[in-house]
Amino acid sequence: MSLLPPRVTVREVGLRDGLQSIVTIVPTERKCEWVREAHAAGQREIEVGSFVPARLLPQLADTAAVLAYAKTLPGLFASVLVPNLKGAERALECAADLMVFPLSASHAHSLANLRKTPDEAVAELGRIRAARDAAGSKTIIEGGVGTAFGCTIQGDVDPAEVLRLMQALLDAGADRVSLADTVGYASPAQVHSLFERALRIAGDRFCCGHFHDTRGLALANVYAALELGVARFDASLAGIGGCPHAPGASGNAATEDLAFMLASMGIETGIDLPKLLALRGKVAGWLAGEQTHGALWRAGLPKTFGALRTAQVAIAAS
Repeated sequence: MSLLPPRVTVREVGLRDGLQSIVTIVPTERKCEWVREAHAAGQREIEVGSFVPARLLPQLADTAAVLAYAKTLPGLFASVLVPNLKGAERALECAADLMVFPLSASHAHSLANLRKTPDEAVAELGRIRAARDAAGSKTIIEGGVGTAFGCTIQGDVDPAEVLRLMQALLDAGADRVSLADTVGYASPAQVHSLFERALRIAGDRFCCGHFHDTRGLALANVYAALELGVARFDASLAGIGGCPHAPGASGNAATEDLAFMLASMGIETGIDLPKLLALRGKVAGWLAGEQTHGALWRAGLPKTFGALRTAQVAIAAS
């Protein structure tokens, strides 16, 4: 019998994974408003951007400014994505709480996305760890293994290779590791199998699941990971984002849908759903003409939701 975690952290990645995948450039002041209102809605982990060259991703050119604002909000854990040592040095300069270093288990995807082989990427993480330690920084390094369930370029990805690279990231100095279904190939059975093996290797240093809803299975895959005790997941408001190497993809797990599913199961997230839905509407307005996703915003919260939550609280307290 599975024992679901009583509390789950939903890390918002819309400001990075979401915005980098669309044409619209959201002004810095609106990004800061997004961060502020997400914080007011109870979110405490937000990936605010990525330190990549502005010519490559002009949507994220203001990451330093958004990070600086995020660090003024009490209790907010602000992360950034860094693709290389130079990006990591910027994250250290700006005192990010966490930097996520992405590695693709697919050799072909790694070359297309990072212009490095997977093992070259592992070596780069070693240099990032050395730079972090030399700076005396407390910034956490997370090594994220992407294309963990397959790749639109390469096709099959051997689970043994995923686990080898995850171990290599830990050996190279990652403080913690995560797995991502970058192109939305995973099924719940695959998630259960691979995450179970990953947890045996990494233990409590395995920290997060990242699922795309390309074929409608993101929440089902989250549930499969929940059954193993995983208690942190990435999600993107309005389901925006997705891998540029996955044409036709429907984006990330939608933050509001994930938060609703967890709340309806009696799992605490700290998220105020009406406030989150209000923010979702605002962000969707900023992205007029862009494709957004999700189901909760269409139907709204059920009339029974408040009574359900009250009953769950009473059961937990008894």
